Amino acid sequence: MPVRKLKQFLDANGVKYVSIIHSPAYTAQEVAASVHIPGRAMAKTVIVDLDGELAMAVLPANRRVVLQDLRDLTGSDRVRFASEEAFKSRFPDCEVGAMPPFGNLYDMEVYAAESLSQSREIAFNAGSHEEVIKLAYADFERLANPKVMSFTN
Repeated sequence: MPVRKLKQFLDANGVKYVSIIHSPAYTAQEVAASVHIPGRAMAKTVIVDLDGELAMAVLPANRRVVLQDLRDLTGSDRVRFASEEAFKSRFPDCEVGAMPPFGNLYDMEVYAAESLSQSREIAFNAGSHEEVIKLAYADFERLANPKVMSFTN
């Protein structure tokens, strides 16, 4: 079960969360609709390549990554979306495209969209296309220690 590692991490850190099982959904907007969460509070994890290093860009489901903004803010020379082939082996316990936004569990830097920090709670895929975890944004920020910046539209 993909979500076990994540739940163990949250439990070990005393985080209160809700697990929501839903019918299979593959886009962040579909997941948000399926579990009745506004797109602005549903966090999607996009894997990016920053000068050859994989990192997570975490943003609301209803937003898109602006690569030029990410390039400027990180000081990277080359920023692009990582291919599934480039990152799927880093997430052996997750279905491709359903990675939770905790880069510290996968040895990756996390960049969170500033607009996410305006939500009291966030929800995100829990390693599968059939389960979502919802928790306080403050807990996400405390545990994932993201660099919060504006890189979406």
